[in-house]
Amino acid sequence: MQKKSLGTRFHIEKRASLPWHQSLIIRLLSVVAAFLVCALLTMIITGVDPASFISTMFYGSFGTPRKMWITAQNIAVLLCISLAVTPSFLMKFWNEGADGQILMASLASAACMIKLSDKLPNWLLIIVMLVLSVAAGALWAVIPAFFKAQFNTNETLFTLMLNYIATQIVAYFIVRWEVPKGSGQIGIINQSSEIGWFPQLFGSKYVFSILTAALMTVFIYAYIRYSKHGYELTVVGESTNTARYIGIDVKKVIVRTMALSGAMAGIVGFLLVSGINHTLTTTLTGGQGFTAVMVSWLAQFNPIAMIATSFLIIFLERGAIEISSAFTLNQSFSSILTGIILFFLIGSEFFVSYRIRRSANTEAGKEQE
Repeated sequence: MQKKSLGTRFHIEKRASLPWHQSLIIRLLSVVAAFLVCALLTMIITGVDPASFISTMFYGSFGTPRKMWITAQNIAVLLCISLAVTPSFLMKFWNEGADGQILMASLASAACMIKLSDKLPNWLLIIVMLVLSVAAGALWAVIPAFFKAQFNTNETLFTLMLNYIATQIVAYFIVRWEVPKGSGQIGIINQSSEIGWFPQLFGSKYVFSILTAALMTVFIYAYIRYSKHGYELTVVGESTNTARYIGIDVKKVIVRTMALSGAMAGIVGFLLVSGINHTLTTTLTGGQGFTAVMVSWLAQFNPIAMIATSFLIIFLERGAIEISSAFTLNQSFSSILTGIILFFLIGSEFFVSYRIRRSANTEAGKEQE
């Protein structure tokens, strides 16, 4: 005699592919769901209705012309960092060291502003700052690339550790150059003379960063899609064995690609010191090197799509900060809201890549007496 056990079960299956419009709908629905959860949480805590929550979010980013410019500048900086790490990610080199590379480049720019301000004309000083910043960022990226290429070290841990080293190096020089002594900070460098400050473009101090981001986007898109180097790094990312088989020097590609990533991070360091902040701190990047990893990944390493993902992340961050400020909540509340929204965004990628199916289990088990 046989006993049949009937039941149901769920299967998680990887999708072969998903049309772009369907993946877009999934991501948009995740954003809507995240907003609803955040609005509900805010309503429970403050009694504010969801409409006020959403309007406050938009006001935080676009409420005044100055807010709009700052939002655009923040998007540009995050986009630049995301573009900098993208070539290495396409190569499957998990570069977590963008913050350190930017800090070292920022240190090079600040050193030029402090030590060469009375020795070079402003236009030449800016060129020297840019060149040295690019070189510093590239060098800080080439170090882990060399050890990965030669000894197959773990690039994630290596680049993370270099972040801490860069932070301590910058901290040392801040103490050396602090103004006034004992303050633990440099303050605005060359505030009276503005030597080393990148001049305003079209009468605005925000245009430089936006223009830089636009040029970097075009460059990286063309580099990845149409250049021989872009083809080689993509092949290395797909399979190092295949790359070697067709004659690609994998070690050379690793070092060259990381040098490019570091050089672009160096441009960001120059941008932060010469064009935006005009000072040097250990928290100059605000941890955006890690945020850039998520921006690049959410955009599937597509430079054009990164414009949208950078916009979304900055909009959420500034909106969450405005919510905390407008409703007199603890500053940590903005981090909670940002975390909830990012959780939904990252979670949506699961449904883009996988699907859950329910199927009948007609013969789950058999027993024989």
